[in-house]
Amino acid sequence: MKATVKWVDSVMFLGESGSGHSVVMDGPEDHGGRNMGIRPMEMMLLGVGGCASFDVMSILKKSRQQVTDCRVELDSERAVGTPSPFTKIHLHFTVTGHRLKPKHVEKAVQLSATKYCSAAMMMEAAGAEVTHGFEIVEAPM
Repeated sequence: MKATVKWVDSVMFLGESGSGHSVVMDGPEDHGGRNMGIRPMEMMLLGVGGCASFDVMSILKKSRQQVTDCRVELDSERAVGTPSPFTKIHLHFTVTGHRLKPKHVEKAVQLSATKYCSAAMMMEAAGAEVTHGFEIVEAPM
């Protein structure tokens, strides 16, 4: 896997993935930015959520669950000072669908947490406490 990050100006950068996608990163005004892009640490948090969501949806699809929506909300804490790595990350999944089986949703979340989500495992290896929760919402017919 490869990527390139190119300086644009001040504290704005353009990240380009090896798969050809781009994202603008920028800092807040009090750090010389113009607040025109996502912060690098926000992108890391989104990466954890994206990685875990990919796993959960893949597992639920394989178990033939009728998912109509899946959302994960991430709540994090960071160390005070510099550097300020993540110390805690909590992922809360809201899985919506028809007649979803709680044991399947629980297993999907657990497998992502313990076996598949490389991004969350990297955060844990770096010292962050990563926790997971979920709720199921019955979709209207």
